[in-house]
Amino acid sequence: MTVVPAHPKIYHITHIENLSSIATDMGLISDANRIARRLFCFTVGMSMIKQRRLNQIEVPCHAGTTVGQYVPFYFCPRSIMLYILHVGNHPEVSYRGGQQPIVHLQADLYTVVEWAIANQVPWAFSDGNAGARLTTFYDHLSQLNQIDWNAVMSTNFRDAKIKEGKQAEFLMFDVFPWTLIEKVGTINRTIAEQVQSIVKRTDHQPVITVEPSWYF
Repeated sequence: MTVVPAHPKIYHITHIENLSSIATDMGLISDANRIARRLFCFTVGMSMIKQRRLNQIEVPCHAGTTVGQYVPFYFCPRSIMLYILHVGNHPEVSYRGGQQPIVHLQADLYTVVEWAIANQVPWAFSDGNAGARLTTFYDHLSQLNQIDWNAVMSTNFRDAKIKEGKQAEFLMFDVFPWTLIEKVGTINRTIAEQVQSIVKRTDHQPVITVEPSWYF
């Protein structure tokens, strides 16, 4: 167990091509929701793991639900998944566009949980990759110390234990409101300007910043 940050943030990465529909529809939706509605999405994840999350890995905190029914966030930017997209040679990832078009959507953990509780929306978090079979899930903020925060914040994830701990996830069931996104982080000013052009048409406009330290 490690010390929990005073103001933890959570981060979802997505291709900039998805941002317009996210902002217009006022939220991120789970893979299960997207598939049921037959919605197009610029997918950058691993198809095999997505299937496992949809059909095999349950979230015990909320009986009868699977990971694929939740919108996932990491507890840090510069995630291992982003590194995989950056390197662009993983056999299970068809995407080869690199990290430049990928944007980080940041939210405040405590604000998100407060909203979820008030609106009776199931939420949980994991102490590792939520698509792994041995990951443990929790649904109370007092259990945040079960996350290895040193691993989460580490920039060197060659060690297997750090690699697993860094992949801890926050999950919100079905839909994550766009209004809870407080910041969009981009790799450079060009992408930031594109984001600005997209979100200026929406009622909720998060802060847009250039965050090179969030990238590889």
